[in-house]
Amino acid sequence: MDDTDRLLLRLLEENCHTPVQDLAVMAELDEQEVRERIRRLEETGVIRTYAAVVDWERAGDGNVAAVIELKVSPERDFGYDRIAERIARFRQVRSLRLMTGVYDLQLLVIGKNMHEIARFVAEQIAPMDRIRETATHIIMKSYKENGSMLAEREEVERLPYSF
Repeated sequence: MDDTDRLLLRLLEENCHTPVQDLAVMAELDEQEVRERIRRLEETGVIRTYAAVVDWERAGDGNVAAVIELKVSPERDFGYDRIAERIARFRQVRSLRLMTGVYDLQLLVIGKNMHEIARFVAEQIAPMDRIRETATHIIMKSYKENGSMLAEREEVERLPYSF
């Protein structure tokens, strides 16, 4: 992988619908070379998928999102991998990361309401072997997702001030 591949990755991450001819101009390559590089990046798993950034609040979806932090006792010979694989299988889990700091794993979880998320944590996550502690943070509003701004600043009409 070279700097040109990294440039293409940044451009695709910003907008995966950018036409190949535009990518070729920006990367100073011919279109066929861009296609071949993208195909190679897809085949090697560097590009995992193409996705849309959706503002679910604006779309009218009533779902609630939460960040769940977990303290986990790592397994001998496997570390955090096997518990992470088990947790990743739940449909509610949108992302799962191993983190530094006080907590070991961080999950982004989606549910229909706060009660559903609380029930998921209490019934599915907390009882698992090796889970020592959980902390749940409900996401109240998202301002930016995957590099895309979601919240538009509302212009407030100011009234004239006089003495």
